[in-house]
Amino acid sequence: MGALKIDFLPSYTYEEYKEWEGKWEIINGVAYAMSPAPMIKHQSISAKIARYLDEALEGCEFCQALLPIDWKIDEHTVVQPDNLVICHIPQNEAYIQQAPEIIFEVLSKSTASKDINLKHRIYEKEGVTYYITVNPDGEVAKIYHLKEGRYIKLCDTHDASVKFELEKCSIDFDFSKIW
Repeated sequence: MGALKIDFLPSYTYEEYKEWEGKWEIINGVAYAMSPAPMIKHQSISAKIARYLDEALEGCEFCQALLPIDWKIDEHTVVQPDNLVICHIPQNEAYIQQAPEIIFEVLSKSTASKDINLKHRIYEKEGVTYYITVNPDGEVAKIYHLKEGRYIKLCDTHDASVKFELEKCSIDFDFSKIW
């Protein structure tokens, strides 16, 4: 039996999505359940990332660190990055519409393939300046920087300090602190 063609899957919109219970994402109209809830190590790493981003941005009046929030890319694509930095004022309290400057996705067995492949391409296309995948099992972060519309891998790290140059400020992020 061959792979299921995407043409045969139902196509959902943001209006339908916002009525659903539980945690979901829709990508090109396809629904993706975000369950079960992340493991303890995943949540611990995400909480540390959030804390360090918040501390690093304390002096920047233009940027802020956020935990998962809907990023409504269009009517058929809504994603919820694990951790993100935005350097704009959202026009809506329920979701953001403009690309974040930085996205961290903490990988889990159930979402790793989507984060590494599908979301990587979406974030690249939408202009996310830095995309970081964090692997809790291997304790390694892969850091990508958008250059001329394409992601270039800056490094794989367990314990390096990396400087992220944002539009209006910069962040020195010590990856040794998230494990």
